[in-house]
Amino acid sequence: MTDAIEIFMTRSVHTIGTKAPLADAHRMMNDHGIRHLPVLEGGRLVGMLSQRDLHLIETLRDVDPKEVLVEEAMSQDAYTVVPEAPLAGVAREMAQHKYGSAVILRGSQVLGIFTTTDALRALDTVLSAPASAPKKAVARKASKPAPRKPAPRKPASKATTRPAAAKARKGSGQAAKRSRR
Repeated sequence: MTDAIEIFMTRSVHTIGTKAPLADAHRMMNDHGIRHLPVLEGGRLVGMLSQRDLHLIETLRDVDPKEVLVEEAMSQDAYTVVPEAPLAGVAREMAQHKYGSAVILRGSQVLGIFTTTDALRALDTVLSAPASAPKKAVARKASKPAPRKPAPRKPASKATTRPAAAKARKGSGQAAKRSRR
């Protein structure tokens, strides 16, 4: 039996419209502690706006987040799956393409979102469960993450550099790739 993605998705999805200014999206992400906003137009999913998209646009010169609309910054390609999609398949696809989230749809209705944070919770659930115990559905609400404490940084030293053998292996792989072209 495979675990369906609906067991692990976040059900209370925050969404935003295409005509909203980026400042609203930024505020919504900060207020709810989220990094992905499905973008809707007329109730239909038309894209995804990530915290990374916002940061990129907001760092451009002469860009006012109060005037730039979500539709100008969003990605029009959102990875979508049905609620019955197997967890393993969704996780594999997300890892392969480096997607930060998957939107769970039934028809055109957004039912939930599955993010990398949800994937880590799912991994914990799957690895912690006894082999014979059935998985329970856990409804999750989007919530503000706990504040992070920065890890102390260690100064770089020569002892942390890559050994010569590792450099040689890396170099030989590059030469092999070039010779196959």
